[in-house]
Amino acid sequence: MTSKKYQLLICILLLASGAFAQKTSGGYSVWDSTVITRKGMPQQSEFWNNAYNFPAKPRSMWEVGVSAGMFSVSGDVSSVLPTFGFAAHVRKSLGYVMSLRLQYMNGTAKGLNYKASEAWGNNTAYAEYKNDPTARFVYYSYKNKTQDLSLQAIASINNINFHKHEAKMVMYVGAGIGATAYQTMLDVKNSNGDLYSTLFNNVRAANIGKEYENRKDIRKALKDGMDGDYETDAQTGSRSKLGDNTLCFSTTVLAGLSYKLSNRMNLSLEDRHTLVRNDLLDGQQWQEHPLSDPAQTSNWDSYNQLSLGLNFNLGKNAVEPLYWVNPLDYAYSELNNPKHMKLPKPTYEDGDGDGVVDQLDREQNTAAGCPVDTHGVTLDTDGDGVPDCKDKQLVTPTECQPVDGDGVGKCPEPECCKNIKATPPAPECPCDYPSVSFSAGSTGLSKDAKALLDAVASKMKANPTCNINVTGYPEASKASQSNCQKRVNAVKMYLVEKQGISSDRIMSNCEVGGGDKNIVDVKCQ
Repeated sequence: MTSKKYQLLICILLLASGAFAQKTSGGYSVWDSTVITRKGMPQQSEFWNNAYNFPAKPRSMWEVGVSAGMFSVSGDVSSVLPTFGFAAHVRKSLGYVMSLRLQYMNGTAKGLNYKASEAWGNNTAYAEYKNDPTARFVYYSYKNKTQDLSLQAIASINNINFHKHEAKMVMYVGAGIGATAYQTMLDVKNSNGDLYSTLFNNVRAANIGKEYENRKDIRKALKDGMDGDYETDAQTGSRSKLGDNTLCFSTTVLAGLSYKLSNRMNLSLEDRHTLVRNDLLDGQQWQEHPLSDPAQTSNWDSYNQLSLGLNFNLGKNAVEPLYWVNPLDYAYSELNNPKHMKLPKPTYEDGDGDGVVDQLDREQNTAAGCPVDTHGVTLDTDGDGVPDCKDKQLVTPTECQPVDGDGVGKCPEPECCKNIKATPPAPECPCDYPSVSFSAGSTGLSKDAKALLDAVASKMKANPTCNINVTGYPEASKASQSNCQKRVNAVKMYLVEKQGISSDRIMSNCEVGGGDKNIVDVKCQ
């Protein structure tokens, strides 16, 4: 039977893959009125006319789906896997995050304990064992058939994306309430009506103290010795009945993820866990207390289904279910390529007149006449902080910065010149030399004249870099000029020959009419 169910599921997958092989882009256009309900059209019209900021919510498809997987009961008896379950559902979105799903589930679970139990006497299904004096231990074995109908609220986690158009995979979580109908049968005796007392005693005796290590061998021995007919009704307590089934209120939690195959089909992997206020899903509610202390405690059973499902989106003039649609798609599209928003008339003002419009100008108050770059920032070629229009040193080397307010830097002294001593300034030459007088018509030096020249020689020796100029002032006649030349030569020769002054330090000349013809001036050069 199980193989036929799997074959049917494979056929459904193949047919669905062929029917919806062509994939289309997700989302929808806010200009497509066919996907807007009649109730939403007034809002949509206001949106189109820029009277309302939000478009109307579009009509979305219904989802129907089937799933199959592993069904198991969590209770007092260890589960035997794998066991099979299937489900079918219909789902409708309430918005981009929340949706409602009505789901029917059908599953079969089996259990077989590898530990022998002593508290079986409290379970009415094992009443016949009380008549067998050899019966001390039993190994619980059950088969549970469960049906469930629940209404679930499901929240999608990641279909609202800020960085991509649509999600290929959506994660979701959910919770719901419903009704569970189940029937549990126990394998208490074989097809001949004989109890398993001897089998249980032998298995127990062979594995005392080694139950955990030998659990696989224990279960194999039990399966080989039991017929697996599950002929005995398990305890049901005082629960409501639906035919042969026990009826319970149930709550469900679930989590899963869906992978989009196309806009009309997706594949889902889901784990669903259901809680019931019932401790008899596995046919056993009595804890393992000694027979002398038949205590009963509440330890509610639950069941779980891990399933793989195929879901289909149905609907005409509707978008795919909103939990697949990214509601930011339209907003980002409008920002990137505006079609609907009211845009102000563009202006190109340039408040500071630098040639860069204010919207792009990073320096709004550039001084008049200062060149700027493409961002409207005043040019500063050498990067010294003084704009080119005020920089008196347009290219200041980096090593000469910082600069003063005029953009002029102070360069450091080169390494090669730091140890060179500065040349001392040239000494200031004395200029307080005396004038030498001559008697009328005479060209010879008097004693007084020689004394004055000795003083001149003394100053020149004290200042070896200083030179003098000997000047006479003749009349225009040749005789007077000849007489002047002899006088200045007499002064020069006295200083050279008598005082040892170098002749190249003494210049001589005669200036006609420049002064007293009987006076020879000694001046500094």
